[in-house]
Amino acid sequence: MTVLERRDRSELGICALLAVLGVLVLVDAVNIPTDFAQRGPVGPKAVPVVVGVLLVVVAVLLARDVLRGGRGEAEGGEDVDLSAPSDWRTVLLLSAAFLANAALIGVVGFPISGAILFWGAAYALGSRAFVRDPLIAAAMSILTFVLFDSLLGVPLPGGPLMEVF
Repeated sequence: MTVLERRDRSELGICALLAVLGVLVLVDAVNIPTDFAQRGPVGPKAVPVVVGVLLVVVAVLLARDVLRGGRGEAEGGEDVDLSAPSDWRTVLLLSAAFLANAALIGVVGFPISGAILFWGAAYALGSRAFVRDPLIAAAMSILTFVLFDSLLGVPLPGGPLMEVF
Protein backbone atom coordinates (compact mmCIF):
# COMPACT_ATOMS: atom_id res chain seq x y z
CA MET A 1 0.00 0.00 0.00
CA THR A 2 1.49 3.32 -1.03
CA VAL A 3 1.63 6.46 1.10
CA LEU A 4 -1.13 8.02 -1.00
CA GLU A 5 -3.41 5.02 -0.52
CA ARG A 6 -2.82 5.10 3.25
CA ARG A 7 -3.56 8.83 3.33
CA ASP A 8 -6.80 8.23 1.43
CA ARG A 9 -7.81 5.63 4.02
CA SER A 10 -6.75 7.59 7.11
CA GLU A 11 -10.39 8.28 7.94
CA LEU A 12 -10.75 4.58 8.76
CA GLY A 13 -8.97 5.41 12.02
CA ILE A 14 -11.86 7.67 12.95
CA CYS A 15 -14.26 4.86 12.04
CA ALA A 16 -12.39 2.49 14.34
CA LEU A 17 -12.38 5.08 17.14
CA LEU A 18 -16.14 5.64 16.79
CA ALA A 19 -16.81 1.90 16.74
CA VAL A 20 -14.69 1.25 19.85
CA LEU A 21 -16.34 4.17 21.63
CA GLY A 22 -19.79 2.89 20.66
CA VAL A 23 -19.01 -0.62 21.92
CA LEU A 24 -17.65 0.81 25.19
CA VAL A 25 -20.81 2.84 25.70
CA LEU A 26 -22.96 -0.21 24.97
CA VAL A 27 -21.00 -2.44 27.37
CA ASP A 28 -21.23 0.18 30.12
CA ALA A 29 -24.94 0.71 29.44
CA VAL A 30 -25.70 -2.99 29.70
CA ASN A 31 -23.82 -3.16 33.00
CA ILE A 32 -25.78 -0.33 34.64
CA PRO A 33 -27.39 -1.90 37.70
CA THR A 34 -31.14 -1.35 37.69
CA ASP A 35 -34.02 -2.68 39.67
CA PHE A 36 -37.51 -2.69 38.22
CA ALA A 37 -38.73 -0.68 41.20
CA GLN A 38 -35.98 1.94 40.73
CA ARG A 39 -36.67 2.80 37.12
CA GLY A 40 -39.55 4.36 35.31
CA PRO A 41 -40.96 3.22 31.98
CA VAL A 42 -37.72 4.05 30.13
CA GLY A 43 -34.95 3.39 32.64
CA PRO A 44 -31.39 4.62 32.91
CA LYS A 45 -30.06 2.34 30.16
CA ALA A 46 -32.13 3.82 27.33
CA VAL A 47 -30.08 6.88 26.40
CA PRO A 48 -26.64 5.21 26.65
CA VAL A 49 -27.87 2.30 24.51
CA VAL A 50 -29.23 4.69 21.85
CA VAL A 51 -25.97 6.70 21.87
CA GLY A 52 -23.85 3.52 21.64
CA VAL A 53 -25.90 2.11 18.78
CA LEU A 54 -25.76 5.41 16.90
CA LEU A 55 -21.97 5.60 17.34
CA VAL A 56 -21.57 2.10 15.88
CA VAL A 57 -23.97 2.89 13.01
CA VAL A 58 -22.11 6.10 12.16
CA ALA A 59 -18.79 4.21 12.28
CA VAL A 60 -20.10 1.57 9.85
CA LEU A 61 -21.60 4.14 7.47
CA LEU A 62 -18.44 6.26 7.50
CA ALA A 63 -16.26 3.19 6.88
CA ARG A 64 -18.46 2.20 3.96
CA ASP A 65 -18.17 5.68 2.49
CA VAL A 66 -14.37 5.76 2.89
CA LEU A 67 -13.97 2.30 1.37
CA ARG A 68 -16.05 3.41 -1.61
CA GLY A 69 -13.70 6.33 -2.20
CA GLY A 70 -15.38 9.08 -0.20
CA ARG A 71 -13.09 11.64 1.36
CA GLY A 72 -13.58 14.43 3.84
CA GLU A 73 -13.20 17.87 2.34
CA ALA A 74 -10.28 19.90 3.63
CA GLU A 75 -11.42 22.87 5.64
CA GLY A 76 -10.79 26.11 3.86
CA GLY A 77 -11.83 28.54 6.57
CA GLU A 78 -13.32 31.90 5.87
CA ASP A 79 -10.71 34.39 6.99
CA VAL A 80 -8.03 31.95 8.07
CA ASP A 81 -4.51 32.25 6.77
CA LEU A 82 -3.34 28.64 6.85
CA SER A 83 0.26 29.72 6.31
CA ALA A 84 0.31 31.92 9.44
CA PRO A 85 1.90 30.46 12.58
CA SER A 86 -0.21 29.42 15.55
CA ASP A 87 -1.00 32.06 18.17
CA TRP A 88 0.45 30.27 21.20
CA ARG A 89 0.20 33.36 23.38
CA THR A 90 -3.59 33.33 23.13
CA VAL A 91 -3.75 29.58 23.72
CA LEU A 92 -1.52 29.85 26.80
CA LEU A 93 -3.47 32.82 28.23
CA LEU A 94 -6.79 30.99 27.74
CA SER A 95 -5.31 27.87 29.35
CA ALA A 96 -4.05 29.93 32.29
CA ALA A 97 -7.49 31.48 32.81
CA PHE A 98 -9.13 28.05 32.73
CA LEU A 99 -6.57 26.51 35.09
CA ALA A 100 -6.89 29.45 37.48
CA ASN A 101 -10.66 28.89 37.52
CA ALA A 102 -10.19 25.19 38.23
CA ALA A 103 -7.68 25.85 41.01
CA LEU A 104 -9.63 28.67 42.67
CA ILE A 105 -13.24 27.49 42.42
CA GLY A 106 -13.06 25.43 45.62
CA VAL A 107 -11.22 28.16 47.53
CA VAL A 108 -12.94 31.39 46.54
CA GLY A 109 -16.15 30.00 45.02
CA PHE A 110 -17.64 30.18 41.55
CA PRO A 111 -18.59 33.88 41.48
CA ILE A 112 -14.98 35.00 41.96
CA SER A 113 -13.24 32.23 40.00
CA GLY A 114 -15.80 32.56 37.20
CA ALA A 115 -15.16 36.28 37.01
CA ILE A 116 -11.43 35.56 36.70
CA LEU A 117 -12.19 33.06 33.93
CA PHE A 118 -14.46 35.42 32.00
CA TRP A 119 -12.07 38.38 32.35
CA GLY A 120 -9.05 36.21 31.47
CA ALA A 121 -10.76 34.90 28.34
CA ALA A 122 -11.69 38.42 27.24
CA TYR A 123 -8.11 39.61 27.82
CA ALA A 124 -6.61 36.61 26.03
CA LEU A 125 -8.84 37.22 23.02
CA GLY A 126 -7.72 40.83 22.73
CA SER A 127 -10.08 43.03 24.75
CA ARG A 128 -8.23 45.80 26.60
CA ALA A 129 -11.13 47.60 28.29
CA PHE A 130 -9.63 47.44 31.79
CA VAL A 131 -12.65 48.97 33.54
CA ARG A 132 -15.50 47.48 31.53
CA ASP A 133 -14.24 43.89 31.21
CA PRO A 134 -13.95 43.07 34.95
CA LEU A 135 -17.40 44.55 35.57
CA ILE A 136 -18.98 42.50 32.78
CA ALA A 137 -17.05 39.40 33.94
CA ALA A 138 -18.33 39.85 37.52
CA ALA A 139 -21.90 40.36 36.32
CA MET A 140 -21.76 37.30 34.04
CA SER A 141 -20.25 35.17 36.79
CA ILE A 142 -22.84 36.18 39.39
CA LEU A 143 -25.68 35.73 36.88
CA THR A 144 -24.36 32.27 35.95
CA PHE A 145 -24.05 31.34 39.63
CA VAL A 146 -27.58 32.46 40.42
CA LEU A 147 -29.05 30.71 37.36
CA PHE A 148 -27.35 27.40 38.08
CA ASP A 149 -27.68 27.46 41.87
CA SER A 150 -31.19 28.88 42.25
CA LEU A 151 -33.11 28.17 39.06
CA LEU A 152 -31.54 24.91 37.87
CA GLY A 153 -30.75 23.51 41.32
CA VAL A 154 -27.12 22.75 40.42
CA PRO A 155 -25.09 23.64 43.50
CA LEU A 156 -21.96 25.60 42.72
CA PRO A 157 -19.43 26.53 45.40
CA GLY A 158 -20.20 30.03 46.59
CA GLY A 159 -17.06 30.62 48.62
CA PRO A 160 -17.06 33.74 50.79
CA LEU A 161 -20.00 35.13 48.81
CA MET A 162 -22.25 32.20 49.84
CA GLU A 163 -23.99 34.28 52.50
CA VAL A 164 -24.78 37.02 49.99
CA PHE A 165 -26.87 34.72 47.85
